[in-house]
Amino acid sequence: MPNLPHSPAADRNKQPILDALKRILGDCGMALEIASGTGQHAAWFAACMPRWTWQPTDADARMLPALADRVAEAALPNLRPPLLLDVMASRWPLRGDEQDERFDAIYCANMLHIAPWATCAALMQGAARHLLAGGLLITYGPYFEDGVPTAPSNLAFDEDLRARNPDWGIRRLEDVVAVAHRSGLALRERHPMPANNLLLVFGL
Repeated sequence: MPNLPHSPAADRNKQPILDALKRILGDCGMALEIASGTGQHAAWFAACMPRWTWQPTDADARMLPALADRVAEAALPNLRPPLLLDVMASRWPLRGDEQDERFDAIYCANMLHIAPWATCAALMQGAARHLLAGGLLITYGPYFEDGVPTAPSNLAFDEDLRARNPDWGIRRLEDVVAVAHRSGLALRERHPMPANNLLLVFGL
């Protein structure tokens, strides 16, 4: 197996996120992951939640070969081969022609701040289309919150993101919640996480 792309941050946060997912999600189900990147989260969650089937995806076609290698290395029956999926697409291509496939959970980590703001609405609209009744959209990453002091590290991170691309940047939690509401999703849970991140749970 070739050397796979590796994110130190994904290694650091995978266990705290897993602990939260185990509290939030049921014993079994089908999960769609948006912006899987290196696939470290997908492989870890599938290994630790064997009754959940995990579908990794990414919008960057250049990531898919390495992501597929990660899936092959994991060799887990509940970890599907990765798919190319851009949330901005009007329809999400999933399993072949099964574009109406539904999921118990949709998981998206560290995308909203390194993508144009329009991807937030696209994520919410797609989640509303593809979640089963009672399903949950779970997002993870840094957010600004009204009335909550911002960590200096997040201010510096936001400045760095905007210097790299003016369309990027840490999003206001209240703006994300408003966009979710327009797609019929409500914020159900807010979980503080290490390194000044939040795990948010939205439901229909």
